[in-house]
Amino acid sequence: MCTPMNEALLRHFSDLRDGTHGPAVSREEKERVFITAVQYLDPVARAVLDEANADLLLGTGDVVASGVTRSQEGGLNAMWSLTWREQRQSGVQPIAIVAHYGMDFHHPHLRGNTVGDWPLNVFTETDAEAQINTLRTIAAGDAHNLVFQDTYRLMPATTKHHHQPAHKPA
Repeated sequence: MCTPMNEALLRHFSDLRDGTHGPAVSREEKERVFITAVQYLDPVARAVLDEANADLLLGTGDVVASGVTRSQEGGLNAMWSLTWREQRQSGVQPIAIVAHYGMDFHHPHLRGNTVGDWPLNVFTETDAEAQINTLRTIAAGDAHNLVFQDTYRLMPATTKHHHQPAHKPA
């Protein structure tokens, strides 16, 4: 039995081999599958960003979702963003989970604002739930990269109280 992450990769590789995206073959069919995948991912993406909000931002952030939109080049996008005062003031991008299906792509992918692509092979609610660790990794990667771009002061959890590490170095 494969881990959920490897199962998604195997679906991705099979799609590349077969020229499909799950049950879909045509661009129109693949776009319908993408729209459904976004619906399945919505509660999972919101939960991941709510976790980041609670842990990193001490509940000071806002999670917003774009829904599915058409890009200027004709592809499809959906974005879940976590914004907060310090981020807006600094001018860096929010922490984000992005589902995108570029016009010249074989099938859709997931990414963050600063983190690269991961295959989006979600066809059921169970598939979406199985992506929680991938979405957590994307959000954590974005948070790390945003701090790297600006300062640790972006994260209220590092400035509002002293965070105690789980273990003390020897």
